[in-house]
Amino acid sequence: MSATFTMYSTPWCGYCKRLKSQLDREGIAFTEVDIEQDEDAAFVVERANGGNQTVPTLVFADGSALTNPSVAQVKAQLEALSV
Repeated sequence: MSATFTMYSTPWCGYCKRLKSQLDREGIAFTEVDIEQDEDAAFVVERANGGNQTVPTLVFADGSALTNPSVAQVKAQLEALSV
């Protein structure tokens, strides 16, 4: 699968590390942005989460977002977007 989403994360987030590992294992490509290093990225995450900086937040090419999703949810979203 091509990189059709961006994962917003932080280096200390255990949920982020787990999801990244699972996505890598499944061969799902993504772009990662550290919200602590990119102020604009923090605003993207806040908009997707009602003002909260909750990570991991995934934002897809169509503008949809998932917060702390499972790999199954990511796969389902990618499949829905590829139709």
